[in-house]
Amino acid sequence: MGNVSYEAVAKAVLAEDGALVESLLDTLYRGGGRTDAVLDEACRYSLMAGGKRVRPALTLEFCRLFGGDPEAALPFAAAVEMIHTFSLVHDDLPCMDDDDLRRGRPTSHKVFGEAYALLAGDGLALDAFGMAASNQAVSPEVRALAVTLLSRGAGCGGMVRGQIVDMFGEQNTLTYEELLVLHAHKTGALIRVAAQLGVLAAGYDLDSAEMKVAETYAERIGLAFQIIDDVLDVTSTPEAMGKSVGGDETHHKNTFLTFAEVSEAEAYATRLTEEAVAEVAPYEGAERLISLARYLAVRKV
Repeated sequence: MGNVSYEAVAKAVLAEDGALVESLLDTLYRGGGRTDAVLDEACRYSLMAGGKRVRPALTLEFCRLFGGDPEAALPFAAAVEMIHTFSLVHDDLPCMDDDDLRRGRPTSHKVFGEAYALLAGDGLALDAFGMAASNQAVSPEVRALAVTLLSRGAGCGGMVRGQIVDMFGEQNTLTYEELLVLHAHKTGALIRVAAQLGVLAAGYDLDSAEMKVAETYAERIGLAFQIIDDVLDVTSTPEAMGKSVGGDETHHKNTFLTFAEVSEAEAYATRLTEEAVAEVAPYEGAERLISLARYLAVRKV
């Protein structure tokens, strides 16, 4: 199967899974009156802004791979995307990266103001735990474990710590080992949780062989995803990426290209991708996850 075929399969997977999760997300944040309607508007503005929906796709695909019903994984997939969206809203704030554009549109704080964007991000993060905890398709024990995993991935053990390391790196030059810590937390933690939640929804526990497969796959593609992001930041125009022009020029950013040439970084991403592929390849129906991994490693946006 060539790259074109991988791309076609991966895009079909992302479209199918994206439609599933958006059908649930679209039911949210439709209330509010004269005094508070802006909260719902701000939440929906970012939550329904599109994007690849890679993380919820991982939740649904690992549930499928191991024989589960994707409907059982859907609330978990939605919760992951809500947390991812909160992280983007906060990452764009003036106190963080101070970005004007996200996915080609004005960022939340540019549309609604900094305070409303901050509160919308807070609300999305907290509501995500309620979404996971209300998944009636799984047992109470699985719901509790899902909430625990989301907390680890999003909180001070995960994304928040990664953001702190990123901020430290704006004032200091990180070592390669510190860069790996940054990306394992800021990007990799939620990708790992997304895969784990799919396995949980399929009926397997944290000590199962299936969980280890999902974790290894997620760790490899998470790092490859970030490497390709770093490459695209220097090989694509900001407009093509839907980012603010000159955004990174105002920040001292440590990336993989601090330590490697573009060709070396791309080769490393390819190697990581093939390690991820090797984990899922023995399982029937793995073509969807294989195609997704390879597509993410060659994407142009």
